[in-house]
Amino acid sequence: MCGIVAYIGPKQAYPIILNGLKRLEYRGYDSAGISVLNGQIKTVKKKGKVSELESAAKLTDVTGSVGIGHTRWATHGEPDDINAHPHLSGNNRLALIHNGIIENYSTLKKALIGLGHTFVSETDTEVLVHLIEEYQTKENLDLQEAVRRALQRAVGAYAIAVLDKNNPDIIVGARKSSPMVLGLGDNEYFLASDASPIIQHTNKVIYLEDEEVVTLHRDGRYEIVNLHNQVQKHKIHELDLKIEELEKEGFDHFMLKEIYQQPTTIQESMRGRFNAQDGWVTVGGMQQYLNRIVNAPRIIFAACGTSWHSALVAEYLIEDLARIPVEVEYASELRYRNPIINQDDVVIAISQSGETADTLAALQLAKEKGALTYGIVNVVGSSIARATHCGSYTHAGPEIGVASTKAFTSQLSVLTLMALNLANKKGTISEDYFRRLLYAVEDIPSKVNKVLTQDDKIKYIASEIKDVSNTLYLGRGYNFPVALEGALKLKEISYIHAEGYPAAEMKHGPIALIDEKMPVVIIATNKSAYEKIVSNIQEVKARKAIVISVVTEGDVKIKEMSDYCIEIPETEEPLTPLLSVIPLQLLAYHIAVMRGCDVDQPRNLAKSVTVE
Repeated sequence: MCGIVAYIGPKQAYPIILNGLKRLEYRGYDSAGISVLNGQIKTVKKKGKVSELESAAKLTDVTGSVGIGHTRWATHGEPDDINAHPHLSGNNRLALIHNGIIENYSTLKKALIGLGHTFVSETDTEVLVHLIEEYQTKENLDLQEAVRRALQRAVGAYAIAVLDKNNPDIIVGARKSSPMVLGLGDNEYFLASDASPIIQHTNKVIYLEDEEVVTLHRDGRYEIVNLHNQVQKHKIHELDLKIEELEKEGFDHFMLKEIYQQPTTIQESMRGRFNAQDGWVTVGGMQQYLNRIVNAPRIIFAACGTSWHSALVAEYLIEDLARIPVEVEYASELRYRNPIINQDDVVIAISQSGETADTLAALQLAKEKGALTYGIVNVVGSSIARATHCGSYTHAGPEIGVASTKAFTSQLSVLTLMALNLANKKGTISEDYFRRLLYAVEDIPSKVNKVLTQDDKIKYIASEIKDVSNTLYLGRGYNFPVALEGALKLKEISYIHAEGYPAAEMKHGPIALIDEKMPVVIIATNKSAYEKIVSNIQEVKARKAIVISVVTEGDVKIKEMSDYCIEIPETEEPLTPLLSVIPLQLLAYHIAVMRGCDVDQPRNLAKSVTVE
């Protein structure tokens, strides 16, 4: 989950690396550091955000045209200056940055201590740079060979970049189970965790594969080999990414910008995949395997966090419309519980980044068992996109805010069209209903725009409840996963304890918590089970809770029962999550701002979870 960036070329490395770290800070912000090579290795690293590093670097000579930088999400060792990257070898010849976890670091560390090595940090990363040093000095190896030999002994995940004081004209990088992109500039090279630090300088990239080692030379050469020293050839990709997508563009926070982008990102996620007037839907990634998916005895979703919530909505969509049995699994549990996955099953992985470690591992397990694997990701060229048999991109554009918003609705958009594609192919819904749903899908972006016009009202509601300690979110059917997502957003960015529940489950425990101080957010847009939801609200009101309802426009009955009410436009019930989640995103955002929380970079979190 850390962010790494490296540069070698004719320009000054420090400003390029510093700007790259600012772009990568959403991946971790416990500490940041940089090493620049200019006769010797100059290293500056500080606890806290990249701004702290920038201030500290003003007191140091960081000139030089080759360097590496790192922004950390702490795993091994608390966030402090010492545990910050880069880490140096014992002889101060090497500097290394690392994203990932070396699982056998303890065994390696014990062996290295026996060989006379001394460690100053608590990190697994320092063990790796000492291991490279051991191979380099004791066997008189060049840097690339020493890195390759050391990584043959390392167990775990890594994306690394290494400098050698004695060889100032190269950088060596490597990856396994952690993302790394090689940027090809004009007589210059970049390494980074993703494309965001690179796009300002070049749109030509190579996506490194697992267990590959790349050596970048100042004279314009590069070589890529695997851990067995076999030369690897790669296709050069051109990025379709605009620099303004990485800026706030006048919004106070990336999260707010991304909430307001949703009318556009939903439309982009659906573009070219359906036509309501002509009555067709075709999700391109499905077509080669459509018959196999339609006839699958079971579809299994593997996901984490917000993506898991979108998969829960997909369970309702696919079972309701296409009548195919669906299971939704936490990827972290699926990979370890010896699951029953058969060759006829379809396993669908959902991940915004396409790099989520647990989801990727669950996919590999599914492939080993012979299942068809399908990826739904936002990042082109990501590991999950490359690992699956087929899949769909969500086309949401870069999501910088750590709390996911537009990625969720873009995932729902693709999943909705997938369900409609399957239902139409199977003939499990009538032509009339199919057409109605397509026209309703077409109207979703404009209806999201209409929900966003209630921002001021939602901001007022936020001001009324911002100081509470606990909140309960309730929903039924399609909107139960929305309740989970609303609670997650509040927890993530405001640090208020919140729980999402199926509304009927409230009576089986959570009702004991309800009193006059607790807000209860109820998503009450369902046409089905409407009276049951009314009963749930009455039960909540009887305990004197603060009721905040999300209702369909024109609903008078529930509005009168509520302390606060937010209306969304009417749509077909399977599509309501695309609208009902928007007020919950805004509510969490405004509460967090009013509480003085760091909305875009909430404590202890990172955007892309690339470690277990």
